Amino acid sequence: MVAIQSFRSKEMEPRRVTVLGSTGSVGCNTVSMLESESGQYQVEALTARSNVKLLAEQARRLKPKMVVLSDKSFYRDLKRELAGSGVEVLAGAEALVEAASLNADWVMAAIVGTAGLAPTLAAIRHGAVVALANKECLVSAGVLLTKEVKKFGSDLLPVDSEHNGIFQVFDFNHPEGVEKIILTASGGPFRCFNRQQMRDVTPEEAVVHPNWEMGKKISIDCATMMNKGLERIEAFHLFPIEQKQIEILIHPQSVVHSMVAYCDGSVLAQLGTPDMRMPIAFTLAWPKRISVPVARLDLAEIGQLTFEHPNETLFPALRLAREVLEEGGSAPAVMSAANEIAVEGFLERRIGFLEIIELVERTLCKIPPLKVETIEEVSEVDSEARRLAKDLITG
Repeated sequence: MVAIQSFRSKEMEPRRVTVLGSTGSVGCNTVSMLESESGQYQVEALTARSNVKLLAEQARRLKPKMVVLSDKSFYRDLKRELAGSGVEVLAGAEALVEAASLNADWVMAAIVGTAGLAPTLAAIRHGAVVALANKECLVSAGVLLTKEVKKFGSDLLPVDSEHNGIFQVFDFNHPEGVEKIILTASGGPFRCFNRQQMRDVTPEEAVVHPNWEMGKKISIDCATMMNKGLERIEAFHLFPIEQKQIEILIHPQSVVHSMVAYCDGSVLAQLGTPDMRMPIAFTLAWPKRISVPVARLDLAEIGQLTFEHPNETLFPALRLAREVLEEGGSAPAVMSAANEIAVEGFLERRIGFLEIIELVERTLCKIPPLKVETIEEVSEVDSEARRLAKDLITG
């Protein structure tokens, strides 16, 4: 159950780093951090799915040894963009794994979806410090990932602001003293909507988060609160706790990122402005801290912090994720894969907002939970769930 094991320091100057998913929201913030401390880091590799222009710009600035596009159809374009730069250009799923296996001390795993599973596993097996910003990896293959972390002596550091906050205040030396962990949620843009209002939500409305700047997929997950369901499953694999020790609390201001309650009645909270550069910097410098150019928290200016229990009737993703975690086996992988397809369907206006979670639940009903122990088995379940979810959309 414990994914974070050795907490060792790797004192190497400059530190060798790789960014998997460098053109996404987390990836761009990571690149910004690396550029601000350019003398401290040697970039081994940058990867993206298909954003040739941005990846080429990042490569020209950071001068990595290798850049990789997972979509092979854009290989020639990237090759042309970086001609004469000395940067090796590769493409395809195998090339992603190759990039993740380079001799990096620290790897940012920020590839969205289960496409990030194989390269993340490769970085773990290399023994690197892996900063995990991909929810789906732990959700779909938490048992497999944590077993590999222990086997290869890697360090898995959470980048999600909630789990990163828990990591900072969790007493790993005495986990028996922990009563529960509390994941906070903003509630998303539709926290005060009723079901009829949610029925009419458009993709344009759903991708606008009230506090955070994120990509489209995770923004939709925040709007449905599926992100918090996924984070419940992540927390179970990241920290030495039981399922019943995980609580979710709505906190609209997004200032308290998480809390750990102890058996003596103490509650330790991690606070900060809603800026992803802070958890990224924490993992990048760990076990030290570095200065980050973000707005400082002014509690007097904020004036009030509020909390409330989530409404699982309006946000059934929370109930569904809890049931999936209890069921175990392949169920989390099915939920994650079906949710990706459902979100795509919503963004393409093929299904409505309320149908996202309905589609996930219908997919879960069609696939009985199985025991999954290898990446191949996870991939098979993922593919089957995606196929069924797509069929449900078209049918």
